[in-house]
Amino acid sequence: MYWGLLLYVVAALVWWFISLEQQNNQMAKLRMQQKNKGDANYSTLVTETELLRQRKHVQYVGEGITFFALIMLGAVFVYRATRRQLRLNQLQENFVMAVTHELKTPISVAKLNMETLRRRNLPANQQAELVNHTLQETERLNDLCNNILLMSSIEGGRYVLQTEPLDLSALVRHSIAQFELRFANREFRVLVEPELEVQGEKLLLEILLNNLIENAIKYSPASSPIMVRLKQRDTAVVLEVADEGPGIPAAEMRQIFKKFYRVGNEHTRKATGTGLGLYLCKKIAVQHAGSLTVRANQPNGALFELVLKR
Repeated sequence: MYWGLLLYVVAALVWWFISLEQQNNQMAKLRMQQKNKGDANYSTLVTETELLRQRKHVQYVGEGITFFALIMLGAVFVYRATRRQLRLNQLQENFVMAVTHELKTPISVAKLNMETLRRRNLPANQQAELVNHTLQETERLNDLCNNILLMSSIEGGRYVLQTEPLDLSALVRHSIAQFELRFANREFRVLVEPELEVQGEKLLLEILLNNLIENAIKYSPASSPIMVRLKQRDTAVVLEVADEGPGIPAAEMRQIFKKFYRVGNEHTRKATGTGLGLYLCKKIAVQHAGSLTVRANQPNGALFELVLKR
């Protein structure tokens, strides 16, 4: 429908130009027929008639080019806007599917664990294991809700950044300690320089850090370590979170920070997620006048680098 309509509009423009050109030539011919060859100023009248015809020709050509350029500009705009909307609709459908799964899983696990504790008289160590597992799932659910609420606030322009001097070293250590409790079977290699302060909001930076670490855990084998480094570089603080997973294809590295974007197909993708984590990380970094980039880790995996001013 789009290409057919565009072709029709262009064809109508060409037909309009040809019709006006024919009319212009016919009018010039009629004017010439009305001239008397015996007049003393006949040659002057012929020249004026030809100049008028040429002026009309230039006018029609100029108007035709202008209208054609406007049509092409509008066609490109409509085409890109429509494709962007279709792509966004597909991403939103994937997001709804992912959120449904992300919400259902922790609720089901927590319900099953609680029913097990209620119906069975388990040893203390098994009870503690079930409680810890339930807390992990509720924490996961809480992170998901925080991400969705934060995205809604940022997108609606309702979130007001409240910064203060913040010890980023202490924040990183605290987050790592929480992940070590939640993922006792994972290895975390942490190198944090002490007392590195930045101007920022604790809640947002904590969300950013948690999303980066959880992303590394999600996309790397359980036997591989998660590397977290915080260091000073000139007048900036640099946070690096690296994993030894399959990595990110070079063509996808710019796409992963887009809202709802996830590598692969939602029906076949094994890793959980909603496509909001890295999008929020990028937004938070920009709000703190910093930068967030990703590159390949060596020998394999992905390395995310956050740079903030001290």
